[in-house]
Amino acid sequence: MSIARVTALAAVAALVVAPSASAAAYPDPARVTGDIRVHDPAVVKRPDGSYLLAHTGDNLALKTSRDRVTFRNAGTVFPGGAPWTTAYTGGGRNLWAPDLSHLNGRYHLYYSASTFGSNRSAIFLATSPTGDSGSWTHRGLVIESRSSDDFNAIDPNLVVDDQGRWWLSFGSFWSGIKMIQLDPATGLRLGSGITAIAGRGGGAIEAPFIVKRGQYFYQYVSFDFCCRGASSTYRVMVGRSSSVTGPYLDRNGVPLNSGGGTEVLAGHGSVHGPGHQAVLADTGGDLLIYHYYADNGTSLLGINRLTYDSAGWPRVL
Repeated sequence: MSIARVTALAAVAALVVAPSASAAAYPDPARVTGDIRVHDPAVVKRPDGSYLLAHTGDNLALKTSRDRVTFRNAGTVFPGGAPWTTAYTGGGRNLWAPDLSHLNGRYHLYYSASTFGSNRSAIFLATSPTGDSGSWTHRGLVIESRSSDDFNAIDPNLVVDDQGRWWLSFGSFWSGIKMIQLDPATGLRLGSGITAIAGRGGGAIEAPFIVKRGQYFYQYVSFDFCCRGASSTYRVMVGRSSSVTGPYLDRNGVPLNSGGGTEVLAGHGSVHGPGHQAVLADTGGDLLIYHYYADNGTSLLGINRLTYDSAGWPRVL
């Protein structure tokens, strides 16, 4: 995610790898204007061709755009509050890392409730017929984690496989990224199974996003540290698998479960700590959507085109 965790920084620091020298060659984000201060953005294209964006904020913040260039504030998901989350937020209203989908005629939003540095966390589901502020219905708890668990239930992402099965990836630090199966009828957890799909031995990894392109499922994750303004070291990594549940390998064949990952985007110039990425299929191809920090520490919306090389690995344009 984003705005939480990091309890054993001394141990983790030894596992953090500096961004590659190639970062200087990365393109800047595309031009966006208006209300573009975001953290952990998720975007869906609506049936009318406009865009709905949700991001971390009090009661979960919403923005809209007609053209994917100019964005405006559009209220919050829960203008009346979300009291079912406060056991995990210490009474706070700040909710994290929403994941947006438009499926079967309605919007699905998975989101996180936690506090900084804690894995006493939960992921919840809300749905809406329109996506508009105040139209969302609380559907229940999907999964929670406790201090005794070796995972952290934040940063959810929904993926539907070719057989129509629903899967939720999630995770931050601790033992890494996990996956559970969901019931498509309810959007809630199906069974008790949990699969490990990426990890760095307790190091800085979070914010999974899985998308199917061609014969592969691509798992994007964020390495290193966010939430430090212009000192943030977040960067976007990827691996892929022919199966939604893995194993995911990077370009060099290293499993993501063993710390592997191929870098897609890192800090460069006045773009600091790009991460908590999502991929949106749009007119003209895929988009990588993320937040980054400006020189003054403000967290901003970043959008770049994605292309795929001859071996099928993504890169930003």
